[in-house]
Amino acid sequence: MTVELIDECAVAPTSVLDRVSVILGAFHGRGRLTLVQVTARTGLPRSTAHRLLDQLVRMGWINRSGGSYELGFRLFELGAVATHSNRIHACAEPTLHELYRATGFVVHLGILDGGDVVYLDKIGGHLARSVPTRVGGRRPASTSPMGRVLTAFANPELRARAVADPGTQRVLDTGVAYDGGEHLPGFSCIAAPIGPAGGPAIAAVSVSGPSSRLKCDHRHSTPVRIAAAAIWKSIQATQARRPVGELAQAGAAVVPFPGSRR
Repeated sequence: MTVELIDECAVAPTSVLDRVSVILGAFHGRGRLTLVQVTARTGLPRSTAHRLLDQLVRMGWINRSGGSYELGFRLFELGAVATHSNRIHACAEPTLHELYRATGFVVHLGILDGGDVVYLDKIGGHLARSVPTRVGGRRPASTSPMGRVLTAFANPELRARAVADPGTQRVLDTGVAYDGGEHLPGFSCIAAPIGPAGGPAIAAVSVSGPSSRLKCDHRHSTPVRIAAAAIWKSIQATQARRPVGELAQAGAAVVPFPGSRR
């Protein structure tokens, strides 16, 4: 039986991560593979391939059945999360730029992952350097308005635990979370949930700026609310895959913000 080697093996992988990457790549478009096939497709020594496959099985990245292996559910789960996050970002990006143009503040898009906020996007020009966040970075949810609003409007189990926090009910009542510089002196932040009314929130959008300019009141929270609503409508429209005419009626287009310039 002849088995073709994958292109990545033109140069022998050296680090553990390289070897893991080559092993996972061997399954591309292949379904199940035996140890002999994995060894042939990767060019790795049999003992090395066997050891790494065993480790990947324990991690849930690879499933083993008898003498064959296939990609595990954990990889599909991670892929689904990545696809979901990418879809949210694609729907949100035009509105994020519109919000930045309208306010001049740093704009963030984030999701909740366990007890952390994960930032999917950050837009802010020169001001962005003053806010210590990065795309792909994490921050404990309890230390930011974005985290608090995501937790407050999360699934019922998380919400039940969060309600013990005196500020959570205020977030639920107002639909936004504020930070007047408690966690980043001199900078304020306002966040709003993205999702159906009352939750659950699938993401959140926020603006951050100097406290001298960004006030924690309805004047500055209104553009953030509008942005969150516009992003949610865009996500709904994408999920529904309606005809173009119906998308326009559903409000899938970016909503103009007060003071925005086109």
